[in-house]
Amino acid sequence: MNDSNDGQFDVDLTNCDREPIHLLGRVQEFGFLIGCTSDWLIRHVSENVSDFLEADAQSLIGDSVSRLLDPSTIHTLRNRLQNLRPGGYPDIVTRLEVHSAKDGQLFDVSVHISGSEIVLEFEPARPQMRADRHVADVQQAINRISRLDSVDAILRFATRFSSSLMGFDRVMAYVFNPDDTGEVRAETHAPGMESFLGLRYPSTDIPRQARILYVQNPVRTIANINKDGSPILPLARSQEDALDLSSSVLRSVSPIHLEYLRNMGVGASVSLSIVVHGRLWGLIACHHRQPKVLDQTVRNSMVLFAQMLSLLIAERISTIDSKFQTAANELINRFSRSAATSGDIGDVILAQSETALDLMSADGMAVLSDGKISTEGRTPSDDDIEAIARQLNVQPPGQVYATNELSKLDPDAASYLGQAAGVLSIPISKSPRDYILFFRSELVKKVTWAGNPEKPVTLGPNGIRLTPRKSFEAWQDLVEGQSAEWTKAEIAAAEQFRVTVLEVVLRLADDAAMERKRAAEKQELLIAELNHRVRNILGLVRSLIAQTSKSETSVAEFAQVLESRVQSLARAHDQITEKNWTHASLRSLISTEAEAYLLDKSSRIRIDGPDALLTPVAYSNLALVIHEMMTNSAKYGALSDRSGMVEVDLTVRDDGALDIGWLEKNGPPVKPPERRGFGTTIIERAVPYELHGEASIDYATSGVTAKFVVPASFVTVSDEPEVAQTAAQIAAEERALPEIDFPKKILVVEDNLIIAMDTEAALMELGATKVTVCGDLHAGLTALEDSRPDFALLDINLGNGNSFPLAEKLMAESLPFVFASGYGDLKTDGGKFDGCLVVGKPYDKERLRQVILACLETKVGD
Repeated sequence: MNDSNDGQFDVDLTNCDREPIHLLGRVQEFGFLIGCTSDWLIRHVSENVSDFLEADAQSLIGDSVSRLLDPSTIHTLRNRLQNLRPGGYPDIVTRLEVHSAKDGQLFDVSVHISGSEIVLEFEPARPQMRADRHVADVQQAINRISRLDSVDAILRFATRFSSSLMGFDRVMAYVFNPDDTGEVRAETHAPGMESFLGLRYPSTDIPRQARILYVQNPVRTIANINKDGSPILPLARSQEDALDLSSSVLRSVSPIHLEYLRNMGVGASVSLSIVVHGRLWGLIACHHRQPKVLDQTVRNSMVLFAQMLSLLIAERISTIDSKFQTAANELINRFSRSAATSGDIGDVILAQSETALDLMSADGMAVLSDGKISTEGRTPSDDDIEAIARQLNVQPPGQVYATNELSKLDPDAASYLGQAAGVLSIPISKSPRDYILFFRSELVKKVTWAGNPEKPVTLGPNGIRLTPRKSFEAWQDLVEGQSAEWTKAEIAAAEQFRVTVLEVVLRLADDAAMERKRAAEKQELLIAELNHRVRNILGLVRSLIAQTSKSETSVAEFAQVLESRVQSLARAHDQITEKNWTHASLRSLISTEAEAYLLDKSSRIRIDGPDALLTPVAYSNLALVIHEMMTNSAKYGALSDRSGMVEVDLTVRDDGALDIGWLEKNGPPVKPPERRGFGTTIIERAVPYELHGEASIDYATSGVTAKFVVPASFVTVSDEPEVAQTAAQIAAEERALPEIDFPKKILVVEDNLIIAMDTEAALMELGATKVTVCGDLHAGLTALEDSRPDFALLDINLGNGNSFPLAEKLMAESLPFVFASGYGDLKTDGGKFDGCLVVGKPYDKERLRQVILACLETKVGD
């Protein structure tokens, strides 16, 4: 298949250090060529002109064109020149008369522009051929090809048609591979000839310069392999002075290519270019065992056929790429939609792994993101993947990298060849570099070469003259350590996916920034609200102290009642927070609020109707509303004296919505509030604004009335209505614990001095004989080493740390302990302390006794 350059191009068929070969332009024996400017023949007359004209080449140089052509012919040629451009494909004028032609010979003339010169190529006109018949045959062939499904089917038909139309012994469809080697994909040959189908040819058989010419000039004809052609006269004085024959239809080829064809037993050849998207995709290569001059009309028809064939192959390839691109777009769109609802890019990618592996024809994939490796399918080990990533890190950033031979990227790839031989990487971040990696397994295959590919040419006996190989026997090569090639469509889809992932990452970064901004705003609001609530609680505690001091006579009674009221307030707060994540009872909420604030007045609240379980959102909002209603009634309404009552009526509508009626009666006369405070706003707006329900309140003189409507989406009616327990009932149940000896030696770790002192005093009153109090973790660990306690009470949060290390040591030594927390729950990363008891702050002596005995009871049960 060897072809090389002549004319002004350099030809270098080897990588040796010798000078490249310079060839003078030549034309073939079945025609002659002249170059002219305007009406003057100036130079470049072929030596064989005397074979067709009475005059020889030397006598024509410098003569007028009118000596060769009559005015009407010159006029015709000028009209054709009007539409030509330098370097373009020649136009054809058929059956022209030429002065001094031997035997009145007519000529077909090909005309084109080369630089500043007009090049005329004369071929003796053959007997009149029916050009329309050939065009009709091409049209029928193209119609047939347009109905074929695959590129290989198109190539098989193209070789059969070309062989029939031109009458050549062998016609091959020769296709270039991504590595520039060529392969015979289809073939039609005469009976008895050896088949070249499936043979592979090295890239050096058709060098780069020749491929450029094949795109520029789509047909190459060699009528007689045994003729070296005729030189252009006068001989060029320099390379720059030589005539550019790139667009010539009669141009001969290098002696090296002629020798190459002789070694193959070829007498004549025609090559037709298949150009796809501006690149040489393949050739229709035609060989004949005898010299053969191809008629101009047949040649032009085959040029038309090759051009139409190129368009059809391009369309088939585009269709295949389009189907692939459609599937790739769908995968990318699914990823983009999923990523919009998830913050973990790696998880979203792996969720689409099955489709991605199928689309990319890969056997496995890995996602390197945020320092972790996630895999799917057949992949190397995590250590090997990290080694691949290190090699990828030295590649140009921000580019898709693909290789079917991993050993070119990672020298240690042979150690995991059984898992992967090829990789395609998609970078999805800059620093640190994260990747999506697709792996392909090894594809061991046999490649049949047309001769030894390692020796495409050898040095000849004439100095720097190159001699092409003489052996074209099939040479099999076993290819190992490689996967299937990654296609351009797959690489393009990977690049598109890379861009999409980066867009998603940027969008998530923007979302995270917005979320941080919203969180900061919420935090500011929360701090303001917390400040408001703390002030209210402090005010309430102050009021409790003042009211209690008026009614109690002794210090002991004062302390007991005050402690009870503060604990009731804490219990109500715990109920709001603890029930925030499950459906919770509205009856229990109302009863707890009443007991927390009213104590002995709580019996003056009557609740009628079925119990309703509220979602966390509704429960939180109703807790605030009931709290404000209860507080106002205790301060200014029916519960502010000894005779008033509050009736709460719960009714479930047919549509599932909940009506809450609040009626105060028998209390002092009511006056509307003189100003709208935060509590009034909560009462009037919390349910409508947060739950899209209804709220109304009327400050009638006889008593406050209010109505709240909670939409059905927030309400579940209990089949067995929960009966709210009073604080006394709860305390009674909690006291119903078995008789267990109270621990004598207790270790207390508490960083708040006042709480630590109160706890120490309470434990001593409960029966402890020694209480060791420590203010930090280090002191607690030291105390544990010095003396083994019977029990430990550990505050979870200790300044900048926590008490978990001490708890682990206690568990290791089987010592019982409970946690104390102002947050009301226990949160750890590893779940080591699941099941441990937590006493919420503030706690009193009775609560301490209950939780310590409950812990010991559990210990005894174990």
